[in-house]
Amino acid sequence: MATTTVSNLSIAMSRPKVTPSQRFANVGSVVLGGRSKIQSCDTLASVSHVASVQPFQQDSLLCARKFDKIITKAMSESSSNNQVAGLPIDLKGKRAFIAGVADDNGYGWAIAKSLAAAGAEILVGTWVPALNIFESSLRRGKFDESRKLQDGSLMEIAKVYPLDAVYDNLEDVPEDVKTNKRYAGAKNWTVQEVVESVKKDFGSIDILVHSLANGPEVSKPLSETSRKGYLAAISASSYSYISLLKHFLPIINPGGSSLSLTYIASKRIIPGYGGGMSSAKAALESDTRVLAFEAGRKKRIRVNTISAGPLGSRAAKSIGFIDKMIDYSFTNAPLQKELHAEEVGNTAAFLASPLASAITGAVVYVDNGLNAMGVGVDSPVFKDLNIPKENH
Repeated sequence: MATTTVSNLSIAMSRPKVTPSQRFANVGSVVLGGRSKIQSCDTLASVSHVASVQPFQQDSLLCARKFDKIITKAMSESSSNNQVAGLPIDLKGKRAFIAGVADDNGYGWAIAKSLAAAGAEILVGTWVPALNIFESSLRRGKFDESRKLQDGSLMEIAKVYPLDAVYDNLEDVPEDVKTNKRYAGAKNWTVQEVVESVKKDFGSIDILVHSLANGPEVSKPLSETSRKGYLAAISASSYSYISLLKHFLPIINPGGSSLSLTYIASKRIIPGYGGGMSSAKAALESDTRVLAFEAGRKKRIRVNTISAGPLGSRAAKSIGFIDKMIDYSFTNAPLQKELHAEEVGNTAAFLASPLASAITGAVVYVDNGLNAMGVGVDSPVFKDLNIPKENH
């Protein structure tokens, strides 16, 4: 069975905004860029930064809740006539390629929206088996509500490219994948071919975003992960970034920016995040530092990664403890507030902008500070301590 990379699956977990009276209502929502979409909990078994081609089943204990509307807070191109004070993020005239967008939820979509709101032209790479559904949904207007920017205009996607970042070129593709019906009709979808297509269509890009991952054995403890499963996780979730940057580097304009998404499991033990995915994220962060040096010296390209907190996206179904991780983060993070996909998107827009011109080789945490905690304050050990809590 061939390993495939699932687009738009750099999954992280985020809790939607709730009113004070909803504190104990349960999380069963998918954050959809500029809005929140309610779904039943049993459809939302999701996790951070990993997706398996064979999603794992789980029983969800939580039900849906109602959310306030979420607004992307980057400045949009069409509202540039409105003078604003301060330092607006301005990406007008820039072009971004986001690898890993296959629906209208998840961090890949949120990053695309924020970059678009700042004025960038958006290109996306979508996992080949998901391409037809994604393009059809765009054409039929199913994503129109979640495409809305702050000024009411819709995010435009200049072009959607089929992409499977597990394969560098056509020679790498096994025969059973070439003949797989899920790839029927698609062409030029390996990394090298996609870059050649982008060069032919647009000439160059300024921003590269890696927002995809796959761990076919993610539900297994690391000690029970097979060599094949482990190497598949590394290939799809970390080497794919090296490959994308390697092939895109010649057409990224000097002074450009490259971003990826990582997860705290790279540095901390997260039981249940298995199959070599924690190793893949650790590799991704190490590679970020090395690539920052190499790309910086070659073409003055900045390379950073965002360690995002938990987001309940559809693509995160493969592990099955998304709701618990969202609740854990909300209870134990220094900032006891809701985490929105837009906050990661806006951070990406900042890192891609001239405002972050001296930032490279960095892991930027967007998780309400959970990464700084050494213990979970909800432990019975701390029951007698007077730990401040949000009153909802």
